[in-house]
Amino acid sequence: MQMAGQIALVTGATAGIGRAVAIQLAQEGAEVIVHGRDAARGAEVVAEIQANGGTARFVEADLTDAHDVERLAQEAGNVDVLINNAGTYKFLPTSDMTPELFDLHMDLNTKAPYVLVRALTPGMVERGGGSIVNVSTLAAAVVTKGTGMYSASKAALEQLTAVWAEEFARAGVRVNAVAPGPTRTPGTDAMDATTLRKIADTTAMGRIAEPEEVAEAVVFLASSRASYITGVVLEVGGGRLSMG
Repeated sequence: MQMAGQIALVTGATAGIGRAVAIQLAQEGAEVIVHGRDAARGAEVVAEIQANGGTARFVEADLTDAHDVERLAQEAGNVDVLINNAGTYKFLPTSDMTPELFDLHMDLNTKAPYVLVRALTPGMVERGGGSIVNVSTLAAAVVTKGTGMYSASKAALEQLTAVWAEEFARAGVRVNAVAPGPTRTPGTDAMDATTLRKIADTTAMGRIAEPEEVAEAVVFLASSRASYITGVVLEVGGGRLSMG
């Protein structure tokens, strides 16, 4: 219960990695603000946390709308831990990308975290500390076919992570990122076995991650156990294959 008394906001917390992070943070004693767009799924996560003795509430917001992101920050109030997990991905060749899709990726994957950090960090500084973890992707560092928009938006988030880490370090606010590799999500659950096998074979371990495995890394960086770590991008990708 190392995070007892802390308030944590997790964006995109109604499924996949975000859900696993919210549940693990609650197990660590944090009061969790579960963000999402689906109130029913949000209620399920809150109910699961409460059934296990934790504290949580749901806040709905459209993170593609900067004004709604600011409203989310206002409703969240004094946040000690911010997990920027919500994101979108559409894999397309450049010829099939559209300005609208590009804007969607940048708005959700990059601008929303920026707006939340800008809104919530002053309170962390005033209270003497806090922790921010941005969920990136292995595709931000490894060339992956069709991920131009997605990779660019997450690479920008990683650069912001480094800038924020230096900017807020002396004020006691740590900023890190986790870069997952292939992870089991509702999206991968819809894939056929052959496709999943191909994805798994891109890792040294030969399997995709469970959301809980990625969440462990996120919660570690968010907690006091990582008190001397800031500005890092922790790769949680099952290892890379050699070129030989």
